[in-house]
Amino acid sequence: MQGESTGTSGRMLRLLTLLQARPNWTGEELSDRLAVTVRTLRRDVARLRQLGYPVEALSGPAGGYQLAPGGALPPLLLDDDEAVAVALSLRQAAGGGLPGFEDAAVSALAKISQVLPRRLAEKVASVQTSTIGLVAPRGPGESVSPENLVVLASACRSQERLRFDYLDAEGRASERHVEPHQLVHSARRWYLVARDRDREAWRTFRVDRISKPAGTGIRFVPDNPPDAAAFVAEGLAVAVYPVQARVVLQVSFAEARKLVSPLVGVVERQRGGALLRIGADDVDWIARFLSSLGCGFLVLDPPELKDALARLGASLIRNSG
Repeated sequence: MQGESTGTSGRMLRLLTLLQARPNWTGEELSDRLAVTVRTLRRDVARLRQLGYPVEALSGPAGGYQLAPGGALPPLLLDDDEAVAVALSLRQAAGGGLPGFEDAAVSALAKISQVLPRRLAEKVASVQTSTIGLVAPRGPGESVSPENLVVLASACRSQERLRFDYLDAEGRASERHVEPHQLVHSARRWYLVARDRDREAWRTFRVDRISKPAGTGIRFVPDNPPDAAAFVAEGLAVAVYPVQARVVLQVSFAEARKLVSPLVGVVERQRGGALLRIGADDVDWIARFLSSLGCGFLVLDPPELKDALARLGASLIRNSG
């Protein structure tokens, strides 16, 4: 009897999974999938209804079944990726990512965490502890494989060297060998901050351009890792804009870092001041930003920025009375 009960329970779980997978099924399709008779299928459907699942019979020549919305929320069956995605989303909401739902998110997360299998709990922990959220303007996003994200996050957490195929901005493919540091989520994109072993330098990799990531089994000790969020922010502040400028700020490096947010530009040390690399959609915006800093500066390039500053100065003089 115990074997029969176990078989019935397992079959009912498979039936429930099928009903959740698509809007409707014919009785014949379900019977074939479960390898049972139509009579047995009807008994299993009746058992699901007794458990609170609103399984409705469909009229028509072929008949069939569908799982309808119910007044109460019955248990849901999630596959591994779905469970990880739900847990991570709840963590973000619990941390204030969804204002007004923090308490509910914490409660739901506690329930899910209590029943997560160890293998899934480890995946959630890997992604959560190896990622940073970075506030930035919304932009177009690219799809990222959950499996790839878990591989990268696990390698960051365990400090394991990785290799993967990568497409750069020009579409050139190459194999990379890296020591992963951290994942950063900015707007709708994921970035991996890692030390490129072939180039012996820290790099930022867009995760949607990474394919076939694989751990090598070789552990490493991080070599002076950067602040991952600041590292990505500095790259985004310049690289994505059509207008690029270099300006020497006539203040100390420390003061320049206070004046310029890493989301706006990159500040580098330079003798007698600090070098600002900044990007924007047009030179007029950069001119207005520089005029708001309240410090002296010297424009290195582009020449158009000097013209924009001259126009801005003339406009201020005219409007001053």
